[in-house]
Amino acid sequence: MLRTRLTYSYWSIPLPASQTESRPACSASIEDIRAFSDTLVASLEDDKAEDLTIIDLHGKSSLADIMILASGRSGRHVGALADHLAQTVKERTGIAPKLEGMPNADWVLIDLGDIIVHLFRPEVRSFYNLEKIWSDDGNTHRGVDV
Repeated sequence: MLRTRLTYSYWSIPLPASQTESRPACSASIEDIRAFSDTLVASLEDDKAEDLTIIDLHGKSSLADIMILASGRSGRHVGALADHLAQTVKERTGIAPKLEGMPNADWVLIDLGDIIVHLFRPEVRSFYNLEKIWSDDGNTHRGVDV
């Protein structure tokens, strides 16, 4: 087995070859992305998220393919939604997502690459009104209709 040595100023750590080789990026199909977003939506519904909105960004933005917006009843509920959704993502992908906005839990962002999840308190959601910004062409689905 080939080993590579990573050298720092005063020590060196041998790494196995498998950790130093670059891995090709894999891209998921839009069907896989939509199936995974359905899993996330189901998890949010189980946790009593309110006013669930799914916006299809495929072909509209290079930022992501799907945006999921949901509200919690309070900051504590938003934080619990985010924590549980992070656990679901880790169980499915093996990678724990980074949660932005957790100390206050007014607006929590979970960026999963092809899917972006926004979790809000109702007042914050109405103030920023992301649905109006992103869904001007009718690609918005509310609730279980998806």
